Amino acid sequence: MREDLARLETENRNMNTLNIDVVPTSEVLKMINDEDKTVAYAVEKQLPAITELTDAYIRTLQSGGRIFYIGAGTSGRLAYIDAAELMPTYSMDEGIIEGIMAGGLPAMKRAREFEEDKAENGTRDLKERNFCAKDMLIGVAASGRTPYVRNALEYARSLGAVTGSISCVSNAEISAMVDYPVEVVTGQEVVLGSTRMKAATAQKLVLNMVSSAACIRIGRTYKNYTIGKITTEKSFYRMVRMLAKETGVSEEEAVRYMKEAGNDGKVALCMIKGNLSNEEAKKLVDDHEGRVREALRSIGLD
Repeated sequence: MREDLARLETENRNMNTLNIDVVPTSEVLKMINDEDKTVAYAVEKQLPAITELTDAYIRTLQSGGRIFYIGAGTSGRLAYIDAAELMPTYSMDEGIIEGIMAGGLPAMKRAREFEEDKAENGTRDLKERNFCAKDMLIGVAASGRTPYVRNALEYARSLGAVTGSISCVSNAEISAMVDYPVEVVTGQEVVLGSTRMKAATAQKLVLNMVSSAACIRIGRTYKNYTIGKITTEKSFYRMVRMLAKETGVSEEEAVRYMKEAGNDGKVALCMIKGNLSNEEAKKLVDDHEGRVREALRSIGLD
């Protein structure tokens, strides 16, 4: 274990922050900010690998499979967050994209770091969700070696499922186990052992990129608007404003169209732009698998 940790970039001392415990607050914050600035550049270096992971993610969704992220500690919490946020933001159905964390939901509130060493629970947690060959598993582990994550990936591979990983060290153990590895090497942390900082920031950035790009590519946006079925009052009026801006109708008219469309922004947009009935607009959207811009272009609109 000692030698294994020593080779990980995240487990080495940061020479830029040796005096972080004796400088004023403003200097502590500057040190943290200076280190954070390096993260986006580390992500940029991995864009080709991130693209491959994202395209595999998209293919899985298009073929009717589900996406699972799995992690422990901070990595697991980030997995939960990314999956949870896709439902309200992109109108994803529950269960299509899911985060799994060592220790389950209780570990979201109170750290249960010992759970990451219970390797066999990785397989158990996948079996509980009926994980199968048509699904995709993405292991999220800053160190690239978490036993819980490795075990889950081994099980997924045994089923013939597509696998990916997001780690923050070079030559990560899990990279050798998966089809689509991403290694964002963030280097030494501001505080040794605190991978909730730069490594976690990198993981959050990559998860945001992958899931957002996938949702965009499968038609969950119109231009750069989120569009779909509405779940909150805020999102309803956000959609109303978009419809008014994009079509020239008043906000009062947009409200009426939204209600006629059953609060489905895609249908409402096609109704207004194409001068279609609710049924005609819904069929147009369905015929183009929810890709509203393709649907509009098929009738000579944009």
